[in-house]
Parts: sequence; C-alpha cells; structure tokens
Amino acid sequence: MMFIKSRSSEAQSTENINVNNLPAKVGAQQQIEELKATMLKIWQQQAQIKGLSYGVPPSFQGAIVGAAKLTPQQKVIALTFDDGPWPESTAQVLDILKQNQIKGTFFVIGQNVKNYPGLLKREIAEGHVIGNHTWHHWYQFLNPQAAAYEIDHTADQIYQVTGIKTNLFRPPGGIMHNGVADYAKNSKYAIILWSSDSVDYSRPAVPKLINNVFRRAKPGGIVLMHDGGGNRSKTVQALPEIIANFRKQGYSFVTIPELLEMQDQDQKLIANQKQNH
Repeated sequence: MMFIKSRSSEAQSTENINVNNLPAKVGAQQQIEELKATMLKIWQQQAQIKGLSYGVPPSFQGAIVGAAKLTPQQKVIALTFDDGPWPESTAQVLDILKQNQIKGTFFVIGQNVKNYPGLLKREIAEGHVIGNHTWHHWYQFLNPQAAAYEIDHTADQIYQVTGIKTNLFRPPGGIMHNGVADYAKNSKYAIILWSSDSVDYSRPAVPKLINNVFRRAKPGGIVLMHDGGGNRSKTVQALPEIIANFRKQGYSFVTIPELLEMQDQDQKLIANQKQNH
C-alpha cells in the first residue's frame, strides 16, 4: 500500500466513481474489477490517514455482521480464529495458513498479546488481520468503565506491540448485551460475529469439527475457530482438511475487511445500475 502525504485524499469519496466514466472499450467485467480496485485503494488510504492497518467501509462502522451478503457465484469464505495468541497452537495454525497461502483474521485477547507478543508480530508480518476480543474474555455484565477498559486496553496493547490499530471487534461468546458490544459499537468498531461455528472449544472429534464448519457454510460466510484459550490440537488437525474441502467446493479465502469490501462494492454497483436505468 502507498502512504499518502496530505489529508485531502480523505475527502475523496467512492460516491463520485461511476462505471460509466471508465473507458467504453473496457469489458463489463473489467469495469467492475477496476471500480473495485479504485474503491479499495481509497479505503486503504483513508485507513492509513486514521492510523488503521486496513480499512472497513463506513457502512460497517458500528454495524453487526454475521456474514457478507454476496451472490452465490461469489464463493469466498473468511476463516477467523479467537482467543490467541497462544503457545504452540497459534504457531501451528499460522504454519498451515502459510503453507496454503491463506490470510486469516485473528481476534486476540489483550492479556495474551501481552504474554505472547512475538506471535502477534508474526501474524502481522505474515499478512493476517487482527481484531479486538477484549482483555479478559469475560462474559458477565460490565459497566461502561469496565467495558471501555476491556476494549481500549486491548487496543493499546495491540498498538504497542505492532504499531497498528484495528476497528474490528468480536464480543466474547458472541454476547451482545453485557456492555462490551455497546461500547465497541459506539466506538465505530465493526462487530464481527459468524455464520459457521466449528464448536472447536468443546474439542469434538475431528470429523465432527469439520462437519460443524460445513453444515452452514455459504458464500460470504464467516467461520469461527479458536487458536487459543485451551488445547486446540483438534482445530490444528482439522484445519488442513477444512481448507482442502472448501477449495474442492470452489471457494477462495478472504480476510474480514476484504469480505466487507466485497459486500460494500456490490451494494454500490447495484445502486449505480439502478441510477443508470
């Protein structure tokens, strides 16, 4: 990504881009690809102005997302991993992703970042995306001050270790009503849930874990797995087969920001088409 030298680019808006402004000789598919590339570049520039490592389209800031709304032809899936970084299993997950040339999204716990900073640095160095998963992973109700601490202290720790900021948040257990999700929403985090739960925290047999992932898998889906928080040997065993099975079904893998960008681009293209008819 290129860094930009002035804040003027922040004012540049994707609203001003119209597929009709692209050269007439360019095919329809290429028009779409060029539009997507232009939008992505603008989001990346805006993200860097704000000190973020990657952009989340404005329509998702403060929004709750369980999956992206994509057409069935857009066979992409996002692999996400919670509760790390964690000794042994995080490195094993990273090894598998590296071997398969896949970028994942890791929702990290602040105290684990403090204890295992090297693993977080590796995640960033290898191109993975980081999200905030609170400091303690508590489920109980938290008052606004405690909720703020859980999220802000984790954000500070991520920044101290990596120099990046994240605007992705996943509430522990997917719980939306104990204070932390409200604070994250008001702080313009995108609240990322999931559409396909591996239930790997209960350490099922590997075939069962794999079946859990695919039972609700769909284009634009978000898969929940864990690289930390306990013995994750079953997840590590299942992951290569999960990847292989998705690829056999024609899927490719994206990070959460990429997934959100795809939905945002689709919505803008649909809006453009409606305006032009």
